[in-house]
Amino acid sequence: MGTGVLAVLLTTLVAQAQPTSLLSERLAAVAPGDTIRVVGGIYPGPLRITKPVVLLGEQAPVIDGRGQGTVVIIEAPDVVLQGFVIRNSGRSLDRENAGIAVHADRVTIADNRIENVLFGIYLRQADSCRILRNTIEGDPTLDTPRRGDLIRLWYSNNALIQDNTTRYGRDVVIWFARGIVLRGNTIQFGRYGLHFMYSDSSRIERNRMLHNSVGAYLMYSTRLTFRRNLLAYNRHASAIGVGLKDMDEVTFEENVLVDNQIGIFIDNSPRAIDAQIRYLGNVVAYNDIGVQALQDAPRSIFRDNSLLENYEQVDLVGGGRFSEANGTFWERNYWSDYRGYDADRDGYGDVPYRAVALFDALTDRTPAFRLFAFSPAVQALELAARAFPVIRPEPKLIDVAPRMQPLLPEGIPAVPRRPRPVLALGGLALLLIGGLTIGSARLRRLR
Repeated sequence: MGTGVLAVLLTTLVAQAQPTSLLSERLAAVAPGDTIRVVGGIYPGPLRITKPVVLLGEQAPVIDGRGQGTVVIIEAPDVVLQGFVIRNSGRSLDRENAGIAVHADRVTIADNRIENVLFGIYLRQADSCRILRNTIEGDPTLDTPRRGDLIRLWYSNNALIQDNTTRYGRDVVIWFARGIVLRGNTIQFGRYGLHFMYSDSSRIERNRMLHNSVGAYLMYSTRLTFRRNLLAYNRHASAIGVGLKDMDEVTFEENVLVDNQIGIFIDNSPRAIDAQIRYLGNVVAYNDIGVQALQDAPRSIFRDNSLLENYEQVDLVGGGRFSEANGTFWERNYWSDYRGYDADRDGYGDVPYRAVALFDALTDRTPAFRLFAFSPAVQALELAARAFPVIRPEPKLIDVAPRMQPLLPEGIPAVPRRPRPVLALGGLALLLIGGLTIGSARLRRLR
């Protein structure tokens, strides 16, 4: 081996084996506004950044918290932290141990891998920050309630959260903030994919929320645009794709909700007497229940949506019907169970769609009856209701001119295959009584 090559190798080894405190020393020596390039190596946490600097990692340098406290604390504005592996935070929920904690404005956190942490990136009273293209993973060995939130914003306005991937955390939390843009993120294997509360004038666009207990729960906020998101395979004892509780002035547009226990869940939304919610051009497909509301969902417009092969298309808890007198309108939606015709070929049915099924009415009052779904007894009930209208219940809603073909939005995130079939206990019981499972039908259709 030549002397020159040996010298290069020795220099590289020495650089990687230098005392790991050097990163803190370099931060202490630089002036505000300087750029520090860090090439490879492993450095201990906690690392505290108290000056506005740019910290660029090359060859994936590691900042290791060694299981103690928060790994990186940013206390100066205008910091950039990019290109690092940040790992092994502490496990204290009450101290909120995190991979990165931000307590300053205009901080950019980009292109990092954050792994084996309790909380991931935590912004506390930190405005105008950017969280871009990070991969954040919690500890999958912890029970879900024991995990932390992999992205959490608290009183942090005008943030851009874009193109991140989170796995094995609790929630992505946006609380007490405004002007948030959440775009192009993938949120998987958590409790609430997105937990959004008391945060006004925000946009949630083109995100994928998959395999969580709840895809997204939106609460106590106004002027929200929720557009072109994919919410799929969110299942649990009380799982939903997206829930709206006490929300006002929401535009819920061109989203795809596939194979959730409940696609859209509505609880007292809108809340304000002069507010409205618009559900426009969404695809709600292969869910146990497509749309479920606790009340009438007043002042709500459901237009140009496609409801495809949900076991129960629409459910009003406790029975009743959606009332146009309260400002609830179902217009030009596609219904896969529509039995009408289009004689004039204008693309709309010539007879109204009526959401009515005798067995659905029974399960609204007694949910335990769902055990008998797909059984011969239920098929006999529905046949009798169609043959003898005197026993047919009142419709939950009427769509006067339903679409004859589904309307599928362009540019939405692709629906991935479920990695393995999941057969719930209820589905197993149905198999034992000789019924069919809706899960296998969904998988065939999605493939």
